[in-house]
Amino acid sequence: MESLGAPAPLAPGTTCGQREPNKRGRDMALRFDLSVLTFMALVAGPVAAADYVTLPLETTVDRPADTVWKKVSGYCDIAAWVKVSCIVTSGKPGEVGAVRRIADSLDEVLVARTERSYTYAQPKSPIDYHGTVEVRADGAGRSRILYTLLYDAEPLKTADAKAADRNRRTSQFTAILTAMKTAAEAN
Repeated sequence: MESLGAPAPLAPGTTCGQREPNKRGRDMALRFDLSVLTFMALVAGPVAAADYVTLPLETTVDRPADTVWKKVSGYCDIAAWVKVSCIVTSGKPGEVGAVRRIADSLDEVLVARTERSYTYAQPKSPIDYHGTVEVRADGAGRSRILYTLLYDAEPLKTADAKAADRNRRTSQFTAILTAMKTAAEAN
């Protein structure tokens, strides 16, 4: 039976259990890594650049900001403005992390909240959709409701589709702002 011989000597500065890296093995591993990365790049294809759109909408309300905020700050108040169902399916209503389901199909997560604003996101949206509702004081006894939308229009592909989507959202959320103003000014 042939002897395997003594183990290779340790490289200077190493301790028992550590050996100088095998140069050939290291080169093969590097080639393998590069092959995998090249394959992944070819399979994945080009990454489309985002085309973010911001729609800042607002309306003036003849009521103080605190009064307005009390009437429009509920996370499911949108149900009254849009005439659809809304329930909180996870978390506590109004707290960051709460999830609301609109019209039995659309989930939105509350991702930020301040004294008179909140921001939500649609985590399953192909357009990376976010919205912010905010109330700001605007002089004595007046305020402004701001509704800002942010989304990636790139999946819509054509300029006509992007313009039509922007116009539809502007119209839809302008109507929502009008409903919010009506609710805020009601006694």
